[in-house]
Amino acid sequence: MVDQTAILIAAISGRALAASARRGGYLPLVTDFFGDQDTLHAAHGHVRLAGNLARGIEEQALLDALAELSERHRPLGVVYGSGFEDRAQILRRIAQRWRLFGNDAETVTRIKSPEFLAKMCGTLEIPIPELSLIKPTSPAGWLAKRKGGAGGAHIGAARYADPSRREIYYQRKVPGTSISALFLSDGARATVLGLSEQWSLPASRRPYRYGGAVRPANITPHASELLIAAIQRLAAAIPLFGLNSADFIVDGERFWLLEINPRPGATLDLFEPPRESLFGLHVAACSGKLNAVAHDSNGAKAAAIVYAERNIRAVPMLDWPDWTADRPLAGSTVKAGEPLCTVYADEATTTGARELVKKRRALVLAWMQAGQR
Repeated sequence: MVDQTAILIAAISGRALAASARRGGYLPLVTDFFGDQDTLHAAHGHVRLAGNLARGIEEQALLDALAELSERHRPLGVVYGSGFEDRAQILRRIAQRWRLFGNDAETVTRIKSPEFLAKMCGTLEIPIPELSLIKPTSPAGWLAKRKGGAGGAHIGAARYADPSRREIYYQRKVPGTSISALFLSDGARATVLGLSEQWSLPASRRPYRYGGAVRPANITPHASELLIAAIQRLAAAIPLFGLNSADFIVDGERFWLLEINPRPGATLDLFEPPRESLFGLHVAACSGKLNAVAHDSNGAKAAAIVYAERNIRAVPMLDWPDWTADRPLAGSTVKAGEPLCTVYADEATTTGARELVKKRRALVLAWMQAGQR
């Protein structure tokens, strides 16, 4: 008999999904790369995923981990997060054994194809930046992106791209602010949970590495309406299920769709409702039930990723404050450039929230430096 509360979670980092699942009354069985303190606290069961960030999720290692987590339970199915954008074949294998709560492999493959998205947006009259599958002869003003990439680290200036790499495509840069929309869809309709403004934290050879996000997005009401209408047309046309996110560039009243992430996104924590679980809403939407969501419109909230600036031989024992998440276990190693943790800030304004997470990020890095002496 299926356990009506046990559910499998697979992602590069499963902490946010596990915490939301707990809030929704589920028993999360998690496999991810990190096994952070708060992931282990939220998870009913956890298996550290073999492999690393550089290689990404490996098919057999993931299937073995899910099978191990399923030994003592008959889970409802699998909810997946980041890590599958360029390896949808793993989702196909998962669906052969467990119910998949989320978009299927075919949908992920299509939506992460720049050619498919461009054609779809042309049909729906949704503006996108100019696209090229070959390196432009004059690459100034163009970006090179990896098909199925996520997190911004795969994006660079087109002039440095190797034109022989078949997984690379090119997108003309457009002016404006990076805006992400988190939305819920039941395969026919979509409801936008919120808009956030995102920023990059450049690193060597990774000028567009994801840095963080703040909500609400500082754009005009009319621009918000345009983005919401575009998402509703896309969600009905593809179709999409559960939690998804869409990334835009907004310049005044103009906008361009950059990409759709067909799974729960990085801003999950920013939009967790005060009395509900986004995880529960995701599961319901994947079953065709698009439930109403109570929005938290008070003040502003920001989240930022803290990346290790140098190799950390052993994370020191810390009494982590409640404005941190993804807290690494004491004694664990973190390589330079890898995510260390996440910091949050609640303030009256978006400017205040962004400034505070910047200070908290610096504070965590100072703790790490002091702990290595």
